[in-house]
Amino acid sequence: GTGGELITTPRTAPPNSEVFPNELGTGQMQSFYIGVEATPASNLRANVEFNILGNIPGNPINEIFYENVGRPITVTGPDNEEITITDNNRVRVYKAEVDWETEYADIKYYYRTGHYHWGYEGDFFGFYPEANYGPNLDIYNGVIEGYEIEGKKEFKGLKAAFGPQIWWGANPTALLKYRKKIVGFDITGIYQRDFETRIDFDSEGRRILDENQIAGRVIPPWPIHRASLVLEKKLGKFDFKIGGIWAGDPLNGVVFQDVTGSSGNYTVFEDRINSDDNWGGKAKISYAGGKFNWYAQGGITGLVANGSPDPIPTFTGWKLKDVGSGNMQNFLTGFTYSIGNVQIAPNFLWQEPLVGAIPNDVNSPGRLRNIIDDPFSVRSNRKTTAGELLITYDPTPATWFYAWDNDRAEDAKLAFNLGFVFRHQPTSPDAHIGFQANGNFFAFPNSVPAKDLWELSSRIVAKVSPNLGLTANLYGGNAQANGDSDRAIKRFGTNLKVIYKNWMLDASTKINDWGPYDYHRDFNLTFPEQLYLDVSYSVFKPNWFMLPDTKVGIRTIWRSLNQFSPRYAPNAVIDNNPNGDPILSPIGFDNGQEWEIRAYIKLNIGKK
Repeated sequence: GTGGELITTPRTAPPNSEVFPNELGTGQMQSFYIGVEATPASNLRANVEFNILGNIPGNPINEIFYENVGRPITVTGPDNEEITITDNNRVRVYKAEVDWETEYADIKYYYRTGHYHWGYEGDFFGFYPEANYGPNLDIYNGVIEGYEIEGKKEFKGLKAAFGPQIWWGANPTALLKYRKKIVGFDITGIYQRDFETRIDFDSEGRRILDENQIAGRVIPPWPIHRASLVLEKKLGKFDFKIGGIWAGDPLNGVVFQDVTGSSGNYTVFEDRINSDDNWGGKAKISYAGGKFNWYAQGGITGLVANGSPDPIPTFTGWKLKDVGSGNMQNFLTGFTYSIGNVQIAPNFLWQEPLVGAIPNDVNSPGRLRNIIDDPFSVRSNRKTTAGELLITYDPTPATWFYAWDNDRAEDAKLAFNLGFVFRHQPTSPDAHIGFQANGNFFAFPNSVPAKDLWELSSRIVAKVSPNLGLTANLYGGNAQANGDSDRAIKRFGTNLKVIYKNWMLDASTKINDWGPYDYHRDFNLTFPEQLYLDVSYSVFKPNWFMLPDTKVGIRTIWRSLNQFSPRYAPNAVIDNNPNGDPILSPIGFDNGQEWEIRAYIKLNIGKK
C-alpha cells in the first residue's frame, strides 16, 4: 500500500500511463524463480534459473526493480491504433552457469552470475574487473555474459576471458593472460582486443552506440586494443610491482577539443589522439612489517591508456585509491601503525589529468567533453589532492575487519572503525551522461563546479552472542551531484542490521540525501528525510547478505519531499476540493511526503 501528500502521483492510475508510480493505493506482485541443475558427469555441472512473473504493480515508490519489465506497455498498431501488451517478459532466463573441469583446462560459462577480478594475478591495470554487482544488476536489468578458461598442466599460467559483455556495459571482447615466474620475478602479460573496433559517427559527429549495450543504462566504452606487462618481486618484507600499458590503438586519429587562455578569453582548438597517447606505466612498493606497514605508488598514463579502479585493498580499508583512468598522473602513499588492537592509518592521494577538463564557461564552439562523443573525458581523474585518516579497533584480526564478507564472518564482541576523508578539487570535471525516464540518454551541457569535499564515516560490528549480532554504518559530509547542478549537499545517514535468533531487522535513515537510484544523484534529486524499516522472521537463521531464504516480513519506506525532490507538488489539489482546482498548499509550502508499506512472503524450496 502507498500514499502521500503534496505529490504528483495520482490517486487513480491514468489510462495507459507509463509514468511510475502511477497511482496511490494498493498493489500486488508475484515473482517465481525455477532453477534446474544438471551434473551429467562428475567434472561437469550446469544450472539455469528462470523468472516467471505474475502481477506487476505500478504503485511502488521505488519504481525501478527487476520485475518492472513485465508491466503493460502501449504500442502503436499497423493502423495507428493504440495496443496494450500485458504479457510481455512473462518468462525470462534469470541466470545460468556451466563449470567444466577437463584435463588441460577448467572452463566456465556465466550469464548474470558474475566473476572475480584478476587483481591478485598480475592485472595491475584492471583489464578484467570484478563483475559482482549485488542488487544493482537486477534493479537496472543489467547483463553480463561470457566465458573463462584456465589452463592446467602444460597450459598452467594461461587464462582467457571472452564474450559479448563480460562485465556490465563492456563491448564484445576477449582477453588473454599469461603469468609465469622467471628468475624470481612473477611476470604477467595481458592482451585485450574488442571484437568490433570500427567506430561509426552520425551526421552530427556523435559516436553511434549499440542499443543492446545501453539497455542496462550504461554507456559502452570506445572500442580498444590494449596490452600490459607487469613484473612483481618479493624481497623479505618488501613487495615491488612495476607495469607498463599500451592501449587505445583504434582511437588514434580521433578528434577532441581543448582550450587555452582564461575565463572570457578562451581559444578553442582541435587536437587528435596519436600514438604517444597510448602508453603509460605505474609502480608500487609496499612494506609489510606487521606493526608498521607502508606503501607508495605512482604512475602516468596517456590520454586513452585506460584501465579500471584498483580492486585490491592495501593493508586496510582506505577509500583513496588509484582510479585506473587514462589521461592521468598520480601519486599515493600511506602507512598503518598498530597499538594493541587499534590501527592508525593515514593515507594521501594526488592526481591530475594530463589534459584538463573543458571549463564550464567555455565559449562556443567549445563544449565539455563526454564519454559518448569524445575519446576521453575528465571525470574520476579530476584534479584532486586528498588525505584520509582511518582508525580501526579489531580485537580479532583472524576475521579481518575489511574482508568482503566481514558482516558474516566477524566474531568480535565489538569491532569498529572511524574514517575521515578530505578532497581538495580546485577544478571542475567534464560532462556526465544522464538517462531520462524513457531510457534516452544525453550529455549534460555543464558539470559541477570546483569544490572541496569531506566525509566522516564509521562501521560497527558487534557479535554479542551466537543468537545476537548487529552491524551499523554511519556517514556524514558534503557531496556533489554527478550532473551539472551547482548545489552541493550536506548529507547524513545510518544503516543498522540486527539478527536475533530467527528475526532480522534492517533499518536506515538518510537526511538531505539522494534517493536510491543513480538518476537521483545525476539530477541532484534529494529528500529532506528518508526512513526505511524491514522486519522479518525466517525459517532458518537469517544471513547477513541478501540470499534466498524462506521468510515473512513487513517493510516500510517513508520520505519527505521538498523543492529538490521528484514528485513534489506544493500546488497539488487538496482532497475533496469541490472545484477540483489546484491551489497553493499551506503557507510556507510544507514538505510533501510519500510512503509505502509492504507485507511479503518469500519461499525458498531447494538445498539449504
